[in-house]
Amino acid sequence: MYDLRLGIFCLVGLCITSLFFCYTAYGQSTTYDVPNNPGDYLTVVSNTEGNEQTLHLPLKEFLFNVIPHDDASGNLVSLSLELKPELSNLYKDIGLFDKPRDTVFIYPSFTQAAYDKNGFYDFYNNKCDTTCLTVPIPTGIHGSQSSSIAGAWALKLLNYPYLKDEDVDKNPDILKQYKRVIVLHNEYVTKKEFDAITSHPDVLFLYPNALYAEVKTNYDDNTITLVQGHGYPNSSIKNGLGWKYDNSKFEYRVDCNNWNFYKQDNYTLLNCYPEYKILYSEQLLRSLQSVSPADLLDDINNWFRYPTDQSAISELLVDYDVKGTHVPHWVQSTAIAVIDGTVTKTEFAHLIQYLSDKNMLA
Repeated sequence: MYDLRLGIFCLVGLCITSLFFCYTAYGQSTTYDVPNNPGDYLTVVSNTEGNEQTLHLPLKEFLFNVIPHDDASGNLVSLSLELKPELSNLYKDIGLFDKPRDTVFIYPSFTQAAYDKNGFYDFYNNKCDTTCLTVPIPTGIHGSQSSSIAGAWALKLLNYPYLKDEDVDKNPDILKQYKRVIVLHNEYVTKKEFDAITSHPDVLFLYPNALYAEVKTNYDDNTITLVQGHGYPNSSIKNGLGWKYDNSKFEYRVDCNNWNFYKQDNYTLLNCYPEYKILYSEQLLRSLQSVSPADLLDDINNWFRYPTDQSAISELLVDYDVKGTHVPHWVQSTAIAVIDGTVTKTEFAHLIQYLSDKNMLA
């Protein structure tokens, strides 16, 4: 069992084929058991604020190469994330290599700072006084599960443009140049950033517990200071920004086995914490480019109720970027399994693609 409790997230470079990282853990800890057999599972023990869960991630289904790196004593100190050459066509399909780069994600640099040593969580855990409520803004990206680092690197490898929290705080209008904004675990934000995000017409909250606490910036000394939220300055204050669509209740659903997007006004939100699921769920990544990601289950349900209705068929197939006028009736049993979670959305997507490739949707 490899223990990364003392690890620090490190980035070798912003090259498009390989990214290098390891986990730090002041608000949470993560341990890994990396198998020798590449067909086995990667075991992850995630402990976020006392909520410990063990996940078994299917390495053979990973959309990226996840490579362990040991120190001289044989202890795992980092993992690198790389594209798989054999999946180049898939990357073009689910990434932004030959498509308009009009979707941007915001890397939660303020949240990275909050979870760093001598940061907000040391204050919450009574390890230091209020001096820990003012912390340096990171000069580099070296985050953790708490700053959604795996999700950030996966999107970066797929050629998504990105901004950091301070970029949006300094220039809130920068988001207006993008058609869609993807928010990661941006738990700590300024009021200006909050207003810029929530006023955008198309925001996809890929991680729950975003926009949870307010901080203020001081760019003279390059720091952020907690203003309110997360039980500060008193225990009655939970969401310090008063965001009515706060979905923090989903933060500890780290397995994401039955993930689903849902709509709230012009926002699209996910019902789980996808830090690991994003490494092997093709359909989750594909959904980020869907016109309406939250419509997937609705469209499956609608087609199941009206299997011969042409509009229902069209709405279903457009979710999978295929065309047709007919879906075989026997697919209904699989659709039921998708709805109850016994068949994954990715498996159902593969079935629809197979039918399209075999000209069985005409």
